[in-house]
Parts: sequence; C-alpha cells; structure tokens
Amino acid sequence: MNTLKKIEQSGRSMVEMLGVLAIIGVLSVGGISGYSKAMAKYKLTKAQDQMSMLLINIRTAFSGSSNFEGLDNKSAVALNIVPGDMLPDGLGSTSGNIINAFSGAVTIDTTSSDQHFTITFGGLGTETCTSLASSDWGTEGLVKMTINGSEYEQQDLPIKATTAVGECDQPNSANSVTWEYY
Repeated sequence: MNTLKKIEQSGRSMVEMLGVLAIIGVLSVGGISGYSKAMAKYKLTKAQDQMSMLLINIRTAFSGSSNFEGLDNKSAVALNIVPGDMLPDGLGSTSGNIINAFSGAVTIDTTSSDQHFTITFGGLGTETCTSLASSDWGTEGLVKMTINGSEYEQQDLPIKATTAVGECDQPNSANSVTWEYY
C-alpha cells in the first residue's frame, strides 16, 4: 500500500524575493537622488551665507577706515574676517587659503585705488555659478559683478538666469564669480 505524504513547505519563493529586492532597489535609487539634490541645495545655501558673512565682516572690520588698503586673503584671515568653515587649514591658520562650500578657491582683494574690494568664488559648477550670479545681492555698495571675465555694472544687476546660464558654461567646475563692493 502506497501512502502519499503531503509535504508542507513554508517560506518565500524566489520570485517573491526578487520582487522585494527590486522594490528595495528602486527606493534606494530614489533616496540617493533625493539626498544628492538636498546636499546640492545645502551647499548652495552655505555658499550664499559665506559670501554674505564675508561682506558683513569686511565692512565691519574696515568701518573706521577711508579705504580697504592691505585687504587680501592673509589679512582677512588674520583679522578673523573669514568664517572658520572656510579655512581648510583650520582656525588659527596663517596660510591665507580660503575655500567656499564647493571647495573652490576664494580670493579677497582690493582694487588698484584701495577704494573697492573684491570677493571671488572659484571652482563653481554650472548650476551653482548660475544661481550665485543671478541672485539679488542688493545695490548697497555693489559696484559690479564679473562672471568668468564678463563684467556687469550695478545698473545691470541682478542679471537674468538665462544670461547667467550662458556665462556659466565652463566645464568641470571651472566657473568663477567676482563681486566688487565699495
């Protein structure tokens, strides 16, 4: 007499497991994409804050002076004008190296007459350059803005986003924006 034994199986099938892995993969890609966008937005906001802080700190440090004589990266670091997060060598640095939120070089300098000063953010990608260049930095003391060598006088600022896109077309984060203030 043959007896058939019924075998019970429990668990998940291979098809079910592959479905779960596919869902996890899709969610992971979406999460990574969202994280990348959030980080880009954070860095852009941080770069805008850094520019604003430099401007305020320079104006405060030189408020009693008739000009900006001697202002450069080293003196700005020595006078504690530069926020600590912009110093790759850390607080107390004397090298004069300053970086922006995108790890690009920042240059602080004066014009030939020492009546104006400039702040240059380099190492910017296309989107960052476009956003910084087309932002409204106000007219209080802003003389002109230079984007990759193209100058825009105060009456032409802020420039349109479409103009900024055309100016910020350097590859590999080679864009720079310079603000000149009095």
